[in-house]
Order: sequence, then structure tokens, then C-alpha cells
Amino acid sequence: MKSPSPMYTILIAFLMISIGCVDNEPNDEVSPGNGSYGIVEAFPALEFTRPVDLQHPGDGSDRLFVVEQRGIISVFPNDPGVESATTFLDIAEQVDNAGNEEGLLGLAFHPDYEDNGYFYVNYTTHDSKTRVSRFEVSSDDPDQAVKSTEQVLLSFEQPYGNHNGGQVSFGPDGYLYIAVGDGGSGGDPHDNGQDPTTLLGTILRIDVDSQENGMNYGIPEDNPFAGNEEGYREEIYAYGLRNVWRFSFDPETDRLWAGDVGQNSYEEIDIIKIGENYGWNIMEGKHCFSPGSGCDQSGLELPVWEYGRSEGVSVTGGFVYRGPSLDGLAGQYIYADYASGRIWALDYSDMGNPENTELIETDIRISSFGVDAQNELYICAFEGGNDKIYRLAAE
Repeated sequence: MKSPSPMYTILIAFLMISIGCVDNEPNDEVSPGNGSYGIVEAFPALEFTRPVDLQHPGDGSDRLFVVEQRGIISVFPNDPGVESATTFLDIAEQVDNAGNEEGLLGLAFHPDYEDNGYFYVNYTTHDSKTRVSRFEVSSDDPDQAVKSTEQVLLSFEQPYGNHNGGQVSFGPDGYLYIAVGDGGSGGDPHDNGQDPTTLLGTILRIDVDSQENGMNYGIPEDNPFAGNEEGYREEIYAYGLRNVWRFSFDPETDRLWAGDVGQNSYEEIDIIKIGENYGWNIMEGKHCFSPGSGCDQSGLELPVWEYGRSEGVSVTGGFVYRGPSLDGLAGQYIYADYASGRIWALDYSDMGNPENTELIETDIRISSFGVDAQNELYICAFEGGNDKIYRLAAE
């Protein structure tokens, strides 16, 4: 999500007004689409407070879990007629959500969750740190986590209140991937993006099933800086990123897709590859961040897509669609912009000539996407209270 600086607050407000996205009245059941798609409330009876993530546990239960930024995870059956949700975990007291980009930000279930009951969260603390922790589900109640089982895996300082990243997700290799922003402020004043001695400005990858060197996790042997002697953080999988708020794996190709939030001019979509440098703060998108001084792009991995300020100001990364209901979107990367409410589909089947199509311009602030056990796509939205979960629908 975008930093709540005054400049961006004004810009977002201007855009929302100019494109008609201010929520003056409740949404209709189906928002008008630019073509053949609209959005519908997925669970009409359920309301949330700033939902930022939606996950399924992969245990065959067909349940969904929604993360609220204030520090609460709710669980409910994946049924449009569901009437209520159950609080699965409440850690609001230990979560700092004072800033727009702070709070409980991500949830991931262990690949063997059905047997071990482990799940992982990413949140910001009251002493200005990011914490990645493991919790366990109750052995007596599958809809209740045990708060006292917290085991902290990672904890590191955040110099500012914004650019905390927040996504946690297990890859097809069974390792836990973690999105970490550049530390905040604007323009990366500490040059964290190009400094692999810090965890900031990266995607991390750790082995949660082993412990080594006094840590509650291990370093995968093929991590790019594993065993280095330069002081680089061995947890790093890729770096040179500004603020990857949401990333996801394509279950068919195993590609790691990410939306990296831009600074002044461009939002970008990246395919994350092991050991690559994605250029921040040398580059913003495919452009020199400080064009007057020039920039050396050698050795940098540029985005596969970008868009400018006429289309939005804060990218929300999504998923490659592999669900059963929207055949026309199969294999396309679905993503959005938090401020403008636009949703796009990026067709990357021709890697040399990707095609980007706007599906719909909504009147909601799209904070995140999620998928259920059938890979059907859902949308988490902020609407200024009584927030909802939506899904794309063919009209």
C-alpha cells in the first residue's frame, strides 16, 4: 500500500474524485465493468475492518481466513450464504497499526498444515519492528489458534512507518518467502534497496523446517548469498525492490509474480527470479529514478510491465488466474491499483510482447487479492468501514 504522506494523500483524493471512485453510496450488487466483467460481494453477510489478506489452509476443509490490519484473523466456510465468521486469532494488542501501512499484514499456512497445525504471520510491533512469527492451531478446535504458541522467526527494525511489505507465502519448493519494503520515507534515503547487507528492500526465502546458527529457521543452500563472506544477508532471495506489498506463485508455471509500489511516476509488475537485482532506487519501473544524473542499468532486472500516474498510484499485486469460472482469464495475471480501483489482466504468454487489458474500473480501494482451494479469485477492499470481500464475475 502507498505511504500516507501528504503529497500522496492529496494525489489519491484527486484521482478518486476525478474518476468517480468516492464512496458516496453503497455499492450495487454488480459494479459496471469495462467489457464483460464486474465485481460482486462474495459473502454478503460478512463485514470486516481493513481486510488485507485472504488465504485458505490447504487442509481440505474449504474454509477461508481473512486478515484484518488491526491484528485479527477470521475464519468462515467458503459459502456465499455464510452468516458469520469466527475469530481465529486476535493479536491486536501486540500489533501496531497506527500507520496506513502498519499492522498485521500477511498470513501463510504451512504446506503440511493439516498435520502440524503451523501457520505464519507478518506484523509490525509497537517498538517499530517487523516480526515474522509462527503460531499453532488448537488441537481441540480447528477454528481457534493458540496465541501462546507464538515463536518469533525474524524480527528487524523499521526506520520509518511505511514500506513494510508484508506478504508471506510458501513457494513450490516448500520454503517461506517474505516481502520486505525498503524501510520507508521516500526515495529510499538510506539506499537499502541496493544494500544486500540489510533485509530491507528484498524478497527473503527461509527454511522453516530447520534451525541453524541459533535461529528458528535455516538458510536454503541455493539462496544467492548463502555462505558469502561479504556480510550480505543470507536470507535474501532477490533485492532492489521498493515495496512489494503483494506477491504470488503461479501454481502451473511456479513463476513468482510481484507488484512493486512506485515512488513518483511508475508502478511495476515483476517476475521475481533468484539472485536478481530489480533496480530500486537506481530505477523506478523501466526508467531512471533520477534521470538528470543518468543511471547504470547493467545487471538489473527490469519489470515485465509498468503503468503511469494516469492509471493509478499504488499497485496491488494479484494472481495468475487458474480458477474454474472465468475461462477468458485463464493463465493471465490479474492485478489492480489501490487508489484508482482499476483491475487489469496481463497476458504474458508471449513474453516478448505482453498484452495488458483493463477489466473493470471499480469504486473500491483494492487492498489485496486471494484465492480459495479451487484457485478462484477474491478481492479484499477498503470502503471506509463495513469493508467487504468481492469476486470477479462475468457479466
